[in-house]
Amino acid sequence: MHALIPAPDGVSWDEWRRELHRWREATRFLLNYDDAIYRSPDFAWVGRTFNLAFVMMCDLLFYDGGYREFLAHGEREFGGYDALILWHAYPRIGFDDRNQFDFYRQMPGGLARLRQLVDDCHARNVRVYVDYNPWDTGSRRETVSDIDALVELVRALDADAIFLDTLSNAAAGLREKLDAVRPGVSLESEVLVPLEHLHTHPSSWAQGFVDVPGVLRNKWFERRHMQHRIRRWQHDHTPELHTAWMNGTGMVIWENVFGSPVRWCERDKSLLRSMIGVQRRYHALFAGEGWKPYILTLQPDIYASQWDGNGIHLWTLTNSGQGEIGGDLLRVPHDAAHVYFDLMRGEAIIPRYDGDHAVLSGHIPGRGIGALLSVAETPPDLLTFLAQQADLYARANFDATPPVVVETLRPALETIRYQPDALPAGMVTLPAHSFDMRVTFTIRECGFYEVPGVTFPDLRYHNLHRPHSFTRPVTLKPYALDLTPVTNAQFAEFLRATGYTSTHRDNFLLHWHGDSVPAGLEDHPVVYVSLEDARAYAHWAGKRLPTEEEWQFAAQGVEGRRYPWGDLWQADHCNHGQYGTTTPVARFPQGRSACGCYDLCGNVWEWTESERTDGRTRFAILKGGSFYRAHGSEWYADGGAQANDFAAKFLLMYPGLDRCATIGFRCAVDLA
Repeated sequence: MHALIPAPDGVSWDEWRRELHRWREATRFLLNYDDAIYRSPDFAWVGRTFNLAFVMMCDLLFYDGGYREFLAHGEREFGGYDALILWHAYPRIGFDDRNQFDFYRQMPGGLARLRQLVDDCHARNVRVYVDYNPWDTGSRRETVSDIDALVELVRALDADAIFLDTLSNAAAGLREKLDAVRPGVSLESEVLVPLEHLHTHPSSWAQGFVDVPGVLRNKWFERRHMQHRIRRWQHDHTPELHTAWMNGTGMVIWENVFGSPVRWCERDKSLLRSMIGVQRRYHALFAGEGWKPYILTLQPDIYASQWDGNGIHLWTLTNSGQGEIGGDLLRVPHDAAHVYFDLMRGEAIIPRYDGDHAVLSGHIPGRGIGALLSVAETPPDLLTFLAQQADLYARANFDATPPVVVETLRPALETIRYQPDALPAGMVTLPAHSFDMRVTFTIRECGFYEVPGVTFPDLRYHNLHRPHSFTRPVTLKPYALDLTPVTNAQFAEFLRATGYTSTHRDNFLLHWHGDSVPAGLEDHPVVYVSLEDARAYAHWAGKRLPTEEEWQFAAQGVEGRRYPWGDLWQADHCNHGQYGTTTPVARFPQGRSACGCYDLCGNVWEWTESERTDGRTRFAILKGGSFYRAHGSEWYADGGAQANDFAAKFLLMYPGLDRCATIGFRCAVDLA
C-alpha cells in the first residue's frame, strides 16, 4: 500500500472520509493492533518531534562552528530543531576497512565527547538519533552482532532513537534489547513502515511519493505515529510542507545532503518558522482522534484540515495556487462562547455570522499556509504566542529563489622555482601544456565539484553508482613530480628533522610501532597521514602537493608520450594486502596497476592539492585507487586500482578521521 492515500476522484469527500474510517477500524481489528508503545509516557516525546535535522557530522557549521552554533542556526532559520540525526559514515565509508561503528568512535574526542554533545542537546530539549546502515557488511567486522553493537552505542551515548537507513523496519530482537537498555528509545525507518510493525516503530520518514491532496497512511492509522516529510533534492519544499501541515506531521531539514549543498529558500524557511510554533503548541490535537481531513472551504486552491479536542477547534489551511487568496475561507459551526484567531498573522478574527455558522476570513500568500483557531476561553499565554507569530509573519520573506552556493578552490601555494638541473632527488620534470582533461567519477549523492561551463545532468537517484565523464580545459605551467609516493622512511626523516606533531594525533601513523617504521615497510608509501600532515611534509621538503590536474597529466601523458613513468610500468612492486608500495603513479588505461592486479595491488590513493569548500563542506580529490576494496554494497566508496582519469571526492572532517590505511601522497615543485 502507498504512503499517501490520495483524495477522492469522482467520489464525495464525505464518503471518502467515511471510507477512511472504515478501513482504519477494520485494519486495526484484523491486525489485533496493540498501541501500548504510544500510550507509554516514555515515548511521548516522539509525537512532539516535528523538526528533525539531518546532520552531516563533517558539516563545518557543526564541526568547526561547534554544534551549539548549528543549533543556533537552526533556531534562526527553521524555528529550532526538535531532534538531530547524527550521520557519520557514508559517503566516506569504504576508503578503508573502518566500519560504521568506528566512524562514531573516531569522531573528535570519541564516544565520550559525543556523549557530552547528547547531554547538552538534552538540556536544550533536543533529542538525538544515531544512524544504522544495514548494508555495511563488507568492512571490518565487530566481535558482536550489529544489533548488540547498536544497543551498546545507544547505551554509551544515551541516544534517544535509531534511524534505520534504507529499512522499513528493524531486525527481530532489536526492540526488546533497546527496551532493556532504557525505555523510550525510538526506531525511525527510512522506508514506509508496514502496518504490522507500526506498534514497535513510533516514527518514520514519509518520502518517495508525489505530494497531492491526501492523508498519510500510517498517520491516519495511528494518529500518534510521527512521520517526517522529506524530499532531499528539491529546492521548492512547499509541496512537502503542505502535506505535513495538512497531516499534522513533521519535516526533515537537510541542507547538506551527503556533502551536496541543497539550501532552503527564504519562503520555505519562513513558512516552517510560522508552522512549527503552532505544531508544538497544539501537538496533542495533531496526535488526537479529532482529525477531519480536507473539509469544505470557500475558495478554490484552498485546502483545510480540522483538528478538534478539549473544546478547541484548529484549522490548518494551504494555498496550492501561486497568487495570494483573500476573503472568506471557511464556514464552520458557531458556538456563541467561542472566539477566533488567525495564528499565522497573530491576530483576532471577527467572523461574519450566517445562522448558526461563522464565516472566517483571512489572507493566505501564494503557496502559503494558514491556521485558524476557535476557543471558548483564551489561555493566559495565548496573547504572548500570538505576538510571537505576528512577529514571524512581519519578517517573513516569500522569495522562492534558490540560494546561490559558491564553491571555492583552495589555491596551491607555489614553491621556489627550481631549475630543471637542480631538482631534489627522485623528481622528474614535466612541460607546460594545455589540453582537454577527461575526468571520470562515480555518481554518488555527495556530488562532485563545480566545473565552469559544464552543466551536469541530474545525476542523482536514477543514475547512482554509475560512472560519469566530462572534459574540461586545463593549462599547466612547467613542474616536477616525485617518481614515487613519499615513503615511511622519508616521513620518518621529516619527523626527526622537525619534531612535527599534529594537534590531533588520532590515527597518526597508526601502522607504525610508536615512532618506528615496521621492518620491511621502509620503502612503502606512508599512510595514515592527513592532508595537513602531507602538506607539512611537503613544506619541509621545499615542495607542495600536486594538483589533480598535475597528477593526471603525469600519469597519462599526452599524444602517446608517458614521460618516465612509462619505462617503469613493468617493475614488479606489488605486495598484496600490504599498506602500499612505491609503484609509480601511472596505471594501465583499464585501471590495472603495474603488476596487473585489479583488487589487491600494493598501491594507495594519493592526496592532491585540490581542496574545495562550499562553506559547509570541505573535500579533497583523491587519485590513483588503492589495494583495498570493500565488497558487498554499492554504497561503499570506490576501491581497487583506478584508471588515470578517475577522481574520488573525499569529504574532509578532521585529521583523525581523514587518516586512512589507504591514502598516501607524493610531492611536486614549480619550475623556472
